Order: sequence, then C-alpha cells, then structure tokens
Amino acid sequence: MSGFHFARFAPSSLATQASIWFTGICLLGSLSAVGQSVKATSVSASAPGKTVVRKIDGKILGADISFLPQLEDRGIKFQDKGVQKDAIEILKDHGFNYVRLRIFNNPAADSGYSPKRGFCDLEHTKQMAARAKKAGMKLLLDFHYSDTWADPQKQFKPSAWANLSGAQLNQAIHDYTRDVLLALKAQGTTPDMVQVGNEINHGMIWPDGDVQQADSLVKFDALADLLKAGVSAVHEVAPKTLVMLHIALGGQNLHSVTWLDRIRARNVPFDVIGESYYPKWHGTIPELRNNLTDLAKRYPQDVVVVEYSERKAEVNDAAFSLPNNKGKGTFIWEPLNTWEAIFDKQGKSNERILVYDEISKKYKIK
Repeated sequence: MSGFHFARFAPSSLATQASIWFTGICLLGSLSAVGQSVKATSVSASAPGKTVVRKIDGKILGADISFLPQLEDRGIKFQDKGVQKDAIEILKDHGFNYVRLRIFNNPAADSGYSPKRGFCDLEHTKQMAARAKKAGMKLLLDFHYSDTWADPQKQFKPSAWANLSGAQLNQAIHDYTRDVLLALKAQGTTPDMVQVGNEINHGMIWPDGDVQQADSLVKFDALADLLKAGVSAVHEVAPKTLVMLHIALGGQNLHSVTWLDRIRARNVPFDVIGESYYPKWHGTIPELRNNLTDLAKRYPQDVVVVEYSERKAEVNDAAFSLPNNKGKGTFIWEPLNTWEAIFDKQGKSNERILVYDEISKKYKIK
C-alpha cells in the first residue's frame, strides 16, 4: 500500500532498552532492579518545581484511531452487530469517551510518514477532531514533533527545522504548537489534553534533545527547554487544556522515576503522566501495577496508560485501581486494525470489543 506506513516501531527488546537507558543517564544512588520500586530519596525530593497541576475530570476510556482516514481511504467501512456506522460512534457505543490523534509536522515529505498523501497532518487532524467532537468524545492531541514516527528508537527532527538549534529551535516548537492549536480552536475543537512529545523517555527532536548519551544531564537541560516551549504554547492558546508527558516505561519503575525526577527538577510544568505498556518491551502486569502505583503515590500528577493493545482487561484494572484517585484510565493504540484489534480486516467488530462493555460498566465510565 504505497504511502501507508502502518508499521509500529519499538525497541527490539526490554533488555536493549534498559541497556541504552543505563548507558545514557548513569542512574543515581544504589537503585538496582528495573522492576523494583525506588526508595523515596530521589532527586525530585530536593527541589521540585512549584507549578499548579490540574486534574483530569472523570475517567478515560480512550482509543488512538489516527489510522481511521487511511482505512476509510482504502474503502473499509465499519460495522457493529450487522449495522454499518462511523467507527467513532461504534467505539462510543461500547463505552469509549476519548479519542487520541497523532500529528506530524510534514508527513507528506518524501521521508515523512505519508509521502505525498499527508495523513496525520494538520488538515487531516482538523477533520478527525471535528468528527470526534461531533460524536461527543473528548480529544487528546499527540505531537510527535517529527515528519514521521517518534518513539524511543528514533526522534527525527522535522526537515523544516534541520538547521535550527537552541533558542531558534525552542521558538519553532512553540510557534508550531501554537499554530496547530489555534487552527483547532478556530473550528471549535480545542483539545482537552495535549501530549508534548511521544514516548520521550530517550528525549525528543534528536540530536538536540537526545538524553541517552554520555552528557545526558546536559541534554536533560536541553530537553526541558524543548518541553517548556511546547507547554507554554498550550498554556497560551488553551489554558484549560491539560498537558501530558508520555514515556514508554510501563513496567519499569526505576527508569520512570529517574526520568520524571529529572524533568520535575527542571521545572517543566505538566498535569498528566502518560505511560506506554506493551508486554514484549515493558514487563509483566504486576510490574506495570507496581510502577503505576508508585507514580500515583510519589507525584501530584494523574496517571494514564496512554498506549497498550494486549491484556486489555488486566491493563485497565491496573490503570483504574491506583491510590489517591490518581488512576484516570487508558488509551488503546489503534484498535481498528492493529495487533489485538477489536475489528476484523473487513471492518466488522469482533468479540474483543465486548471487553470494553465490561470495563465501562465496572469503572462507571461516562
């Protein structure tokens, strides 16, 4: 399928990711086990930034359905119980209340996510945001700050920013974020939540914000500046919109805490901790639960599993069962067509979608 990039890239193994992480950030103290909870003597205890942390209103049962326009372009029509409907409406019928959309800077570039077609650009995002809001769903917008996929293995700088660094790059991030949000706001689809970066535990917009290198502490300063530039644009355009920082460390407590402590020590304001959880790379369900529980106790931010696919009931049980009312929910990644999808290849809902009827009832999703 020319022009369609449906592959989902991630670290080749949990061990590889852990090795890269330890090489890059030289963890402090005597912390030793990847899945182990960290003692409350981390760097955040010294001088965390005093910023107002806003709370999520209600609970989230969300789905990233950014592939939907591409699937529809291929002629796929979605059905549930023999009735053809908009896929967004079908999700709503089964308890979903939030849509997540990714956006790339210039996906139509030759090296972009969707050469010549431009799926997941601003115009496609505006159309999808309008559909989601019309269906009564809330909206999470996921900035990749790249022309193509950004994840722990790659965070390619957008081609238009290739020669920018320092203050100029920070300004470009701010202005791009601002302009996207202004365009959405103008059509009445201001996001309810914004991700400043996607799976950024190894940094973003490499090489400027790459925190896996030997000078990782210096690079954390640069990463913090990049994040602050994006966050400031969100606050300017949409002061009620929540800000999420997203890391791919679902079952890796030591790594999660170290990263979050370093970001908080640099006074980056944000409201929500987002974690990815894929068992192949991020550990067991007990490790996920252990990590999320510790984060909920340790930090003022709400906690969301913002990407997952497998073990649907177990992931949601972990995400919704955190202390201090901090566990606010989940977003399944591309359930229309990817991995353990809840539709078949012809667009018909399958038995997996019924899991969400039970989840929405169990946790009283509205």
